[in-house]
Amino acid sequence: MDTTPAYTSFVAVGDSFTEGMSDRLPDGSYRGWADLLAARLALRNPEFRYANLAVRGKLIGQIVAEQVEAAAGMRADVVTLVGGLNDALRPSCDMGRIRGHLEEAVARLAPHCGRLVLMHSPGRRGPVLERFRPRMEELFTVVDDLAARYGATLVDLYGAPVLSDPRMWDPDRLHLTAEGHRRTAEAVGEALGLPASFDWRTPLPPAAPVSWGARRAADLRFARRHLAPWIGRRLTGRSSGDGRPPKRPDLLPYEGRTAGS
Repeated sequence: MDTTPAYTSFVAVGDSFTEGMSDRLPDGSYRGWADLLAARLALRNPEFRYANLAVRGKLIGQIVAEQVEAAAGMRADVVTLVGGLNDALRPSCDMGRIRGHLEEAVARLAPHCGRLVLMHSPGRRGPVLERFRPRMEELFTVVDDLAARYGATLVDLYGAPVLSDPRMWDPDRLHLTAEGHRRTAEAVGEALGLPASFDWRTPLPPAAPVSWGARRAADLRFARRHLAPWIGRRLTGRSSGDGRPPKRPDLLPYEGRTAGS
């Protein structure tokens, strides 16, 4: 007898990680781990409904102000909340304020959903994020405390070596590739009690050696195409998500691509 839970609804709350960047589809839109998970849940329940309120670039205070109340009102079986990393990656941040916003979000969501899922976001190996790693780990300590206090399910992607492999990351070095999103969807599904489709922790094959020159050329392309615009937005207070609506603002039946597509 199949004892796997049959979830009827799923609401995803957060920023670009949950929106699905950089798992780009042929039409230019983004899919991502939440869509992949929704597709898998929809296969198990014809009444399944899905909303994704995430918008790229959002700070945790914006997520609380713009997404949390709507998500709580949907009273879904599953709600995922991932936020705060954009705050931690800013040149200066107030960890006390981040903690307060996260606690407000969890306190408002937990009583109004069947299962709240919190995460440690994955972290790419490399020099750019090294200076921010202590902040990331402080953020995850806050997430651990909230998960324990509110009985939320915790998914530790940061502790998975395969998701730190640079090959799992887009050239912008901030967003997962399609394979990274596929593995994230499997990790969250595992935490929800779904039967395993594959071992998402399996390491990639050994990487081919890359010359010093090729690495430096890649670093220069990254700095020109991605790092400089990102710094510019931080300095001017702009965000890549300014004026952008959520990808799926309403809790509706999901007829999307299957988890294996």
